[in-house]
Parts: sequence; structure tokens; C-alpha cells
Amino acid sequence: MIPFLDLKAQYAKIGDELEAAAVGAMRSGEFILGSRVAAFEKNFAAYCGADNAIGVNSGTSALHLALLALGVGEGDEVITVPMTFVATAAAIRYTNARPVFVDIEPDTWNMCPVELAKAITPRTKAIIPVHLHGRLANMPAIMDIAKQHGIPVVEDAAQAHGAEVGSRRAGTFGDIGCFSLYPGKNLGACGEGGAVVTNNAELAEKMRQMRDWGQTSRYYHDLPGYNYRMDGIQGAVLDVKLKYIADWTAKRQHVARRYDALLAGSGIVLPKPASAGEHVYHVYAVRFANRDDLQARLTEKGIMTNIHYPRPVHLQKVHSDLGYVMGDFPNSESYAREALSLPIYPELTEEQITVVVDGVREIVSTAAAPARKSHSIAVD
Repeated sequence: MIPFLDLKAQYAKIGDELEAAAVGAMRSGEFILGSRVAAFEKNFAAYCGADNAIGVNSGTSALHLALLALGVGEGDEVITVPMTFVATAAAIRYTNARPVFVDIEPDTWNMCPVELAKAITPRTKAIIPVHLHGRLANMPAIMDIAKQHGIPVVEDAAQAHGAEVGSRRAGTFGDIGCFSLYPGKNLGACGEGGAVVTNNAELAEKMRQMRDWGQTSRYYHDLPGYNYRMDGIQGAVLDVKLKYIADWTAKRQHVARRYDALLAGSGIVLPKPASAGEHVYHVYAVRFANRDDLQARLTEKGIMTNIHYPRPVHLQKVHSDLGYVMGDFPNSESYAREALSLPIYPELTEEQITVVVDGVREIVSTAAAPARKSHSIAVD
């Protein structure tokens, strides 16, 4: 069997270092925040090219803190995309603001700047572009629009650790960048984790206080606060893993290039080519009209895949009160029907890549036309 993700393979290579770091954190007694989290924050900020990094307990908490620090609240609107994990919209709703969705581009699958410009109103308080799959959104265009209207930008870089254009990395184009450090991410904790980066010292200090109950010092609470702190063990293991992320990213990009070359002309839609560093391939997704059959038949062959994401956020039942309906965002909806994520991780071997490619090519070459029902998205 070829797993979709193989965290055990990563652990087999650096497990001794991770265990030593975790044991050291436990022996230190610094279980929450502490020197190991501070060290990771310093090193992660340097890696991203930011002045400040704040370690938190999840990527969702990172987004929530970012919006709170910017003063987003009830009656405000925050623009984002429906093709993302539901946490992006959840963080907006945590502030009692309203998510406003705009469609994705048909080729990059990221926020469409043209649609963004149309969606801005006097109530727009922030913009959250999502770097889907690890590909940078069109940040120059998005930032131009945001600056024209004086609107801050929060990058959802949960999948894009280290993605870069020129000398700038994900998280540093906007006012604040938010990362998930969930175990399966390109840089993943051994448990839950997240981080915020910013060059704005005032925003950084606000977020540091709010993640720890709004404290300026112990038992002195000046701001509304939350228990969003990173624990010491996660800070320790993340600092170990940070040393390897450049190598892991290069290997992910190598796997993606192999897929690009070996699947060309196969009858499936491949990711749009990216400039060097622009895409870090947290996910390698292809598109195929009969996606569900392709996934089922790959599973029969022992090739595990995933779908990111089968139902866009605007059609999720939990957000039905927003009033969006099928047809509002056709690019996101067609992507949701057709996208399939293939196995990709640094330890994926050439032999495994060949098995995946051969399986996809064989199935696609014999695939029947999709049934009509495969073109719908259930919204019960």
C-alpha cells in the first residue's frame, strides 16, 4: 500500500532528535510557553523573514488572534475564499464578523483578485487570501487592492511554509501571516500547533498577550484573552524539525516535478506550473471529471488519496445562514467536484511515484464518462 501521508517515515529518520528534545522539555518543567517556545519563535521568524513570530496552539487560533489584533468585530466583513478548510471561515465568525466569499481563479485555485475588488464594501475590515496547497496566492495584486482601500491583509499560510517569490516568503506579504503546525503540515508538530508572524511590533505584542489570557504580567489582564498558548514540548520538537524543512521542501518539489512530467498528456488536469519556490506542495492535486471513480479504483490498487475539499465552505450547512447557494462560485464548485490529491511527502520513493502514475494512467485511459450525479455537491 502507498499511504497518502507517511509520518512514520519522517519519524524513523529524526525520531532520536525529537525524543531527546521532548524529554529535555519535560525535564525542564517548562510545559507551557517557556524558553523552547521562545527559541522556536525566534528561529521561525528568521525562517519566514519576519520580525516577530508568536507560537500558538493551532492555525485556527492564529487566524482568530490576527483578526482580533486588527480590531475585527461584530458588523464587520472579512473577505476570503470558499475553497479552503472550514477553519478560515470559523475564525472570522469567532469575532462575530461576517465571512464574505469570492471565487478562486480557474488555474491557480487561489483567490481571484478581480473578484476580490468587486466584493469590497465600507464594512470590509480585513482580507484573508489562502495559499491553497502551498501555492502563493497572487499577493502583489491582492496587496495593491488592499492598499487602495486601506484594508489589512491576513495571509492564511497554513499550507505554505516557506513558499516564496523573490526574497519574500509566505506570511510576510500581508500585515499578518498565520500558519498551522498540525502534524501533517510541511512543518508539523507532534500534536497541535500554530504560529503567527508579523513585522508590526504593536500587533505582535497584542497577540502575545491575547494568547495568554490578555496578561501583561501574571494575573494582570489588560486585553480580552484566550488560552491559545503553545506547549513547551511542541516548541522543542518544532525547533528540531525546522532544521529540515528546506530539505523536505526540495523533496516535495521534486516529487511534484516527477508527477508533472510523468502525468503530462494523461487526460487529467495538472497543477499550473509554478515559478521556483512559489509552490511548496503541501498537496499535489489533479483534476478529473470522474474523480470519485478514479479515487475508488486507486484505493483498490492500494494507492491512498485525499480530497481537499469535497464541499466548498459556502455550501457547508453550518454556514447556510450566510445565504450562499450552489452556483455562486462556479470555479470553487467545479474544483470541489473534480480535485483529487495524490500522495506527496519527502520520503516518497521513485518506485512509489511510478506506481501512482501507472495507476492513474491506467484508470484514466479506461474511465467511462462520469454519471450526472458526480457533478453535484450534496448540501443536505
